[in-house]
Amino acid sequence: MKNLKLLSKKYFLVILFFLFFGFATSSQEPVDIWKIDEKKSEENRTLVEAEGELEKKIPQNSIYKMQSQKEGELSIEETQTLISKEKKLVGIYDPAENGLNINMWSNSNGDQILNIFKRIDKLKLSKDAAEIMDILLLTNAHYPEINITKEQFLKIKSKWLIKRSDFDLIEKYLLSNQIVNEHPELTKHLVDHYLSQSNVKKACEIFSEIKEPIQDLYLSKFNIYCLINNNKRNEAQLLIDLQSELGIADQFFNKKINYLMGYNTEPIIEVSEKTILDFHLSHRTNPEFKFEPKNTTSKKIWKYLSTSNLLDNVSDIELTDLEKINNIEKATHKGNYTEKELFELYKRFKFSINQLLNIKESAKVLTTVETRALIYQGILITTEIENKLQLINALKNSFKNDSIENAFNLELKAFLDKIDEDEVPSNFSTFYLNSLDDEEKEKVNIKINNKILHQSKLINYLKLDKSKNDPTKEVNDFLKKIKKNKKYFFSKKDVILVEAFKSDGIKVLDKYNNLYQINDSEMPSDIQIFINSNDIASAMLRIVEVIGQDDLKNIDEDTLYFIISTLNQLNVDPVRNRILFKVLPLKV
Repeated sequence: MKNLKLLSKKYFLVILFFLFFGFATSSQEPVDIWKIDEKKSEENRTLVEAEGELEKKIPQNSIYKMQSQKEGELSIEETQTLISKEKKLVGIYDPAENGLNINMWSNSNGDQILNIFKRIDKLKLSKDAAEIMDILLLTNAHYPEINITKEQFLKIKSKWLIKRSDFDLIEKYLLSNQIVNEHPELTKHLVDHYLSQSNVKKACEIFSEIKEPIQDLYLSKFNIYCLINNNKRNEAQLLIDLQSELGIADQFFNKKINYLMGYNTEPIIEVSEKTILDFHLSHRTNPEFKFEPKNTTSKKIWKYLSTSNLLDNVSDIELTDLEKINNIEKATHKGNYTEKELFELYKRFKFSINQLLNIKESAKVLTTVETRALIYQGILITTEIENKLQLINALKNSFKNDSIENAFNLELKAFLDKIDEDEVPSNFSTFYLNSLDDEEKEKVNIKINNKILHQSKLINYLKLDKSKNDPTKEVNDFLKKIKKNKKYFFSKKDVILVEAFKSDGIKVLDKYNNLYQINDSEMPSDIQIFINSNDIASAMLRIVEVIGQDDLKNIDEDTLYFIISTLNQLNVDPVRNRILFKVLPLKV
């Protein structure tokens, strides 16, 4: 039997009715309604009317908010918090850090914002573009109000952060601002991620840091489970009974919770894949739990099975079960099996010497799985560089053709790291360079070249920790040398640097104005309109869209010019300087 008993439903609802109307006038809560089964009785008309009013008035979060109410009244401090909540600036970054301000969205038109975001959402943004998007959406600023609701704007933020899936960033954003109820889908994404990693402790720590009553039903159930898991059974039972009294029924969840609370000692074999929480409870409440994933099994459940050591051991898999091996290849692509496990499986295949010596011909009569295993074994035994590269390329293409190319990333780079770039034949140089680890390629030093303006020591004045010394003399002295050198070609990057200096207030002498010309037509008309109307956010959103999937270092100089010109006009110097340091200096 349950340890904690509440009042009967009738008396409970009467009390809840008066509590609700005690604070309804000052509450900003939404008006969504929990559907409550009516049990009308002629015996008590007052109670019937009270229940009817509750069905119309009680918001979804009321049953959880009751935890923090005392005698149905809000304190003065709580009332002020509710009143000011709508005006609170929500974000992570101080606007001044990036040259922005709290009114950066004030002149933005919601229709335009939604259209730009819709286009951006179709792109896989590069790291450079994503960094600017993070700054835009996570800087403390007032919400836009023209042709867009707060809910629409919050949905944009949630959608972006879910797509970005930087979980440290998400956690910091949600908890430092205490906005879990404003971003329920984002919060679910966060706690589901940790649970899919079999990190129950971390998932439950999130709930321990939430200071406001939880409104979302799924999150409240997750919270109940965490309370039980942390041995806070009385608190959990209170929430369970509150849900029950208001007719919120989830038979699957209730069965699992009753088992965990000790009311039922019989293991429950029923399995649900509806949510990762349901699946975890299925595992937790069945000591003999076993599950065979399918292609339709969600990525989160695959990850949970992997991190909980519930997947089949590759050493136990029959080599004749090619369908299962193919599923393992797909699971490796998604990160649920390691590449090491997959390739150890490939090593177990038995091939003849003739097949290994004639891989291309032998592959014609083999299945795709067998072909990949044969090629992999061929790579291991081949010493001739060109033949090895040919096999590596063929294996990569085989994975790519089946849309599981991520199953051959780490092992690919491990093979290539053992090959000296000087030994790579010209016909494989592009494949070799493109397959190298991007992080390794980015480990370069900046080299000062004082013969070229945009690579000279002058770029040091654009550092975020730049000297307070006025660089005016150095800039004009360099331009003087350029003017004397008739062979010097004034590049677009030189123009970009000089225009950045001018934007910072550095006075360039008039006699050097004829060193270059500016073509204003290069600026997209809509971006210039945003600049003229001081619509900072929309202009920067368009910059994100323009950069798109490209790394800044690969963007053409004309496009780079109008990006920097936009930031100059908006006075967003810190963002501009970070971009300049990625594209101007010579890197070796």
